Amino acid sequence: MAVPLRKRVKRAVRSWLVRAAIRLVGLLPLRPALSLGSAIAAVGWAFAGETRRRALASLAVAFPELSEEERRGIARRCFRHLAWGAMEVATVPSYDRDLEQYVTFADEGDQRLRDLLARGKGLVFVTGHVGNWELLARRVSRAGIDNAIIAKAGDDPTMNALASRFRAEAGVTTLWREDPATGRAIIRTFRDGKALGILIDQDTKVQGVFVPFFGRLAYTPRAPADLALRFGAPVIVCTCRRRGDRPGDGHVLEVVEVPYDPAPADREAEVVRLMTACSAQLEAAVRRSPSEWVWMHERWKTRPGPGPKANAMPKSREVSRS
Repeated sequence: MAVPLRKRVKRAVRSWLVRAAIRLVGLLPLRPALSLGSAIAAVGWAFAGETRRRALASLAVAFPELSEEERRGIARRCFRHLAWGAMEVATVPSYDRDLEQYVTFADEGDQRLRDLLARGKGLVFVTGHVGNWELLARRVSRAGIDNAIIAKAGDDPTMNALASRFRAEAGVTTLWREDPATGRAIIRTFRDGKALGILIDQDTKVQGVFVPFFGRLAYTPRAPADLALRFGAPVIVCTCRRRGDRPGDGHVLEVVEVPYDPAPADREAEVVRLMTACSAQLEAAVRRSPSEWVWMHERWKTRPGPGPKANAMPKSREVSRS
């Protein structure tokens, strides 16, 4: 179906504005860019009413024990965190040579990743929209971990290409979920002994299971469990958090291996158990740094019950049988 002219023009203008903004911000050093991000976040909080309401509604589900004032404080800091994250990505050229100092691993997590990859079965790398997930992928690659990530393509091909190029420059391959070639690329990633990154904290139309997230069932991608069981690959959850609350404090990456039964008597039950464990690790990371998650996302939108909930890609079940 053809896209209406008005929508195509709107997308083109938006794309040009975003690219122009990225170029301009990219001329700034990191700290001035973060100050600009704080100002943008304040404006967004004041005028993005619908986004603000969605964030507060999600926080009310996750933290019913907190007061309204406390939840508003988390939401405001969330706006600032996301603005800072965008600035950190746009200004990477200004500090990329110092990335190892700006983004560090806790408890020798980078060596743990290398040890797991040394088993030769690849690695299921589970993460979420916690901290700065783009810097996470970049830092993991910088640590010598060959990796690809599965991502959902947006409506704007130009912005998709920009995101793919940004990751490729750091050695991270983007596998678009909508691309029919992604299924084979996933198989190749594991057979080549590389890591595959999958974000599991969004309510999206892929094959999934319902597992708890902040005490409420949330529809969660099942691909990490299906792929682990198919290829015998170890599963880790890697999360990112800010080292402090000041601009430029940088980030810390934390790596946790999630064990599973490689030959379960009940495969479906093991999928649910493994995804429950991965979701619990992400929830723990969000609880440690509650302002560093995307609260404006409607995480619990899909509810248990009959009806289609999945698109064909990524074809995790088909891959698991191949």
